[in-house]
Amino acid sequence: MTDDKPGSASLVLGGGGVAGIAWMTGVLHGLQQAGVEVAGFERVIGTSAGAAVAAQLHSGLPLAQLFQRQVDPAQQVAELVPTISKFRLLLRLLPALLARKDPQRFRQRVGAAALKASSVDPAARYRVIEQRLPAREWPAVQLDIVVVDAASGDMVVFNRDAGVSLTDAVAASCAVPGIWPPVRINDTDYIDGGLRSATNADLAAGAASVVVLAPMGYQSFLNTGSHLREEVAGLEAAGTRVLVIVPDQQAKQAIGANPLDPATRAPAAQAGQQQAAMIAGEVARFLGAPAQ
Repeated sequence: MTDDKPGSASLVLGGGGVAGIAWMTGVLHGLQQAGVEVAGFERVIGTSAGAAVAAQLHSGLPLAQLFQRQVDPAQQVAELVPTISKFRLLLRLLPALLARKDPQRFRQRVGAAALKASSVDPAARYRVIEQRLPAREWPAVQLDIVVVDAASGDMVVFNRDAGVSLTDAVAASCAVPGIWPPVRINDTDYIDGGLRSATNADLAAGAASVVVLAPMGYQSFLNTGSHLREEVAGLEAAGTRVLVIVPDQQAKQAIGANPLDPATRAPAAQAGQQQAAMIAGEVARFLGAPAQ
């Protein structure tokens, strides 16, 4: 996908659960506080948690308010808590894990397991996604949301031209297989876009510069076939400048071992804000604009 304009800048927002949403919101808010323009990217690519943040970023709600929605208990969305243990999830996905050397087959097996799995009520989960989004219309900026077809294992990119609602697209991209139910759109079931890549940064090919926020760092669990280091290397080999921002030590501790735990939101957001204050100068120089 090479439809970025020459000289354009893209923002890539990766997956990472509710903790990832909070950390990325904190980073973006902190950068804006430091005078870095974070809403001026010509294109935004969101995967899983990043899909939610991308939609929120261009909802018309100021970043300061989006930040408060993460740190203020009175404003936080009433998130669901996964009921499946890590051990049961591993058992459920074991047949797929045995096919990791074949990314397409792996995603197909994960999709099949997700379609058979019993999880939370789909309507209840969908309401959570609705509550996360201050606005439910596609923004004017080019926003691409990455999902995976549960049956074929193919990556699919939804945007405002796809004939899919923004809420459906975000819900599908956030449908962690085996934990949250797949999302059916036009007779097709979709699951988390992070199954293909935690960031899908390679989709930013053609941009002059790319900023990547990666809550999970350079690690990967379920995704196969495309990893952040490879994606960055490919972009840079094609002449794209890339800046990757991953959680620092304090943020890692705030995110913890379970990024789906709603209790991580406030500490992760605050850690992101504090990290942004330390890296604002670097980000501003990368984007060619002085920080305040």
